[in-house]
Order: sequence, then C-alpha cells, then structure tokens
Amino acid sequence: MSPEYAMYGKFSMKSDVFSFGVLLLEIISGKRNNSFYDSDRDLNLLSFVWRYWKEGKGLEIVDPVIVDWSSSTFRPHEILRCIQIGLLCVQERADDRPMMSSVVLMFGSETTAIFFANRVSLASTQA
Repeated sequence: MSPEYAMYGKFSMKSDVFSFGVLLLEIISGKRNNSFYDSDRDLNLLSFVWRYWKEGKGLEIVDPVIVDWSSSTFRPHEILRCIQIGLLCVQERADDRPMMSSVVLMFGSETTAIFFANRVSLASTQA
C-alpha cells in the first residue's frame, strides 16, 4: 500500500500507481516486498532496487528465472525501462508518480521519454 495511505489513510489514483509499481518490481526481481529481507542495508524491496538502480546495477536485481541471458532476443534496455517505470511508480510523493495512462504510454512506446525518479518510498509498506 502507498505510504500516504499507510500513514494518513489518504487514498487516491496515485495509490494504485504505487501498488502497480511494487507489483512490477516484485515480478522483475522475483522477490516479494512484504517478506523482503536483505542483511546488507535495505529495509525493503523498494530501497534494494533503488540502491542498485542508482549504482548502475539495475540488471543485477532481475530474477534469473525470467531472463535467458544467452538468448539473441534478450533486450537489456527493455528490462531497464521496466525497472525505471516501476521506480517512477513508487516515488515517495504521490504527486511525483505518473498517471496510469502515462505508464501505459511508457510501456507502449520506446520513444516516450521517461523521467528519472526523485526518491522512492523507503517506508516499509506492503502492496
């Protein structure tokens, strides 16, 4: 659930965008946000993905079950784009998250510009 709903009971369309982003990052990583544990320094799946993204290691979070790295059809830029869209959806401030109509456009066109996420929610909320 979105941080604004978990902390203040405030729900909006952007709350659903947040949940969609969590789900997308769970699918890509093969990890669940509500049972995520990393002994390193991450509180939840979102902070884990955000840290790897900022370090330029986005592909390292991808679940090996969903990717055939040796396939000639494997397109790393598509996976990185999906991660970036997921991170945009889980931004801390609801106003910074895209509308779902924009998310659909981002998935549907490689030429649609995607802005970088400002700051993802680090609250240990669950989708």
